[in-house]
Amino acid sequence: MQAVRAAQGGQPAPASAVPPEAAGGEAAGREAGRPEPARPGTADVLVVLPTYEEAATIERVLRLVRASLPDAHILVVDDSSPDGTGALARAEGARLGGLSVLERPRRSGLGTAYREGFRWGLSRGYRVLCEMDSDLSHDPSDLCRLVAPVLDGRAQLVIGSRYVPGGAIEEWTLARRAISLLGNRYADVALGLGVRDSTAGFRAYASSLLERLALEEVRADSFGFQVLMTHLARESGASVMEVPIRFVDRREGSSKMSAHTVLEAFWQVSRLGLRRALRKSGRKDIPWVVGQGV
Repeated sequence: MQAVRAAQGGQPAPASAVPPEAAGGEAAGREAGRPEPARPGTADVLVVLPTYEEAATIERVLRLVRASLPDAHILVVDDSSPDGTGALARAEGARLGGLSVLERPRRSGLGTAYREGFRWGLSRGYRVLCEMDSDLSHDPSDLCRLVAPVLDGRAQLVIGSRYVPGGAIEEWTLARRAISLLGNRYADVALGLGVRDSTAGFRAYASSLLERLALEEVRADSFGFQVLMTHLARESGASVMEVPIRFVDRREGSSKMSAHTVLEAFWQVSRLGLRRALRKSGRKDIPWVVGQGV
């Protein structure tokens, strides 16, 4: 049984890309000669952090998230990490306050962690639900720039993008960068997303958007989950914005990326792309193309 412990205390229009000087953030403010933007009111924000064997980074990530969004609630979804990540998160939460740990009995994948985290947040009335990695690949100080456009109604989905002007990736090999760029381009063309970084896992969703998406039908994991959520958001008519971020490859722990996750994403995008093409041409769906869910 899962347990939750709360610590005390046609082609769519392209996603709007916010240039770094307009997106805010400490570095952008310095470069533009402007003060750092005020933090938005964040009591209605939930930050979902899926974890599996992230003991090396979880305490620091939690402290940085709390510093970035002092009033937000944090939900750690831990898959019974053998290295004690869940226990470390509970202990840090007792010091920070405003943190809950959703413990799952076994390793169940990134996509299911986000689905369960989103359902947890929606059932408690949060207006903005964020997702991010727990390995310091995503800079928690960027959370304000993701959350603000959702809170003020400019977007229902904000993606922290590596591939809009101002975005960057550090310490990736040329081969990995090429795979990522090609994968994002393929998803954009096949599904008509109008998004440069649909595989990104640093995001803020409006609760109104998540409530109208069939989360239980999103069967994919990892990159595939992110692409399919972008696809569903676009199909629902949601406004999507990309803001530039700096992505840093993990320095501690082991990567969860595998050949399986890459192939899964490729299959899911290809299947949905074919379904989209059939429907645009007025032809009937093919059963194995339609499949179950998205």
